[in-house]
Amino acid sequence: MTACPAPPLTHERSNGAAHVTLLPGPNGGRLDRLHQKGSAKAFLHPAESGPEIVLLNTSGGLTGGDRLSCRIDLAPGCRATGTTQTAERAYRSTTGAASVTVHHTVGTGGHLDWLPQETILFEGSHLVRDTTIDLAADAACLMLESVVLGRAAMGETVTRVTLRDTRRITRAGRPVLVEPLHLSTDALTAGPAILNGARAFATLALVAQGAEDAVTRARAELTEPGVTGGASGFDGKLVIRLMAADGWPLRRQIMRLVRALRPGPLPRVWQF
Repeated sequence: MTACPAPPLTHERSNGAAHVTLLPGPNGGRLDRLHQKGSAKAFLHPAESGPEIVLLNTSGGLTGGDRLSCRIDLAPGCRATGTTQTAERAYRSTTGAASVTVHHTVGTGGHLDWLPQETILFEGSHLVRDTTIDLAADAACLMLESVVLGRAAMGETVTRVTLRDTRRITRAGRPVLVEPLHLSTDALTAGPAILNGARAFATLALVAQGAEDAVTRARAELTEPGVTGGASGFDGKLVIRLMAADGWPLRRQIMRLVRALRPGPLPRVWQF
């Protein structure tokens, strides 16, 4: 009797989606819709500067073939903060890219602070992420994206990684900020034109009427030892770039900037 060949080995993959909609209400807005599926969960906390929407990936991290999406819709006049319960982790992948899709909308007169905690890229990780924030004509947002290449405290060294990260903000359907980033293994050893040896980097963007007036205030906060940064602003937009040798000083610098650019305390999950 001839033995049947063993079936090909398949790996379980995570698939999660979370969608939160707020309508006008006291203290920034009230919950209208909460949908969550698979590994994606969402929680709401009341806060001084409006509801805090905390997103969580219960799979504990991302690897090849995983898919994660989240969406926050703010009705006209709402103000809220979106964040993540902890850092997102992209682990080694042997089966292609992990995919993350983030799409938020902000209605007339609304304001969204999108402040996820950092993404940690581990050795051999492959992550494709697309983030879009669609603003109404007079809406505003503060958007953060920070990336850490391994954990220095654990002695981790990242030599092989792929990140395709696209961030865009539109106002009334027209692009205001579009940033496609492709980080590959070659960039990890490149000179001053790219990372220059930094293990952590971030972009913080404020899009709001008069945002360029905050450039001086933002530059005054760029004082964290071990962090290199710069701020520029024009036409209702402030963009801050940061680089550091480790994720911890970068996080301290980000916290200082966020306090300076928005009312109220940091999101509760950021405080420790």
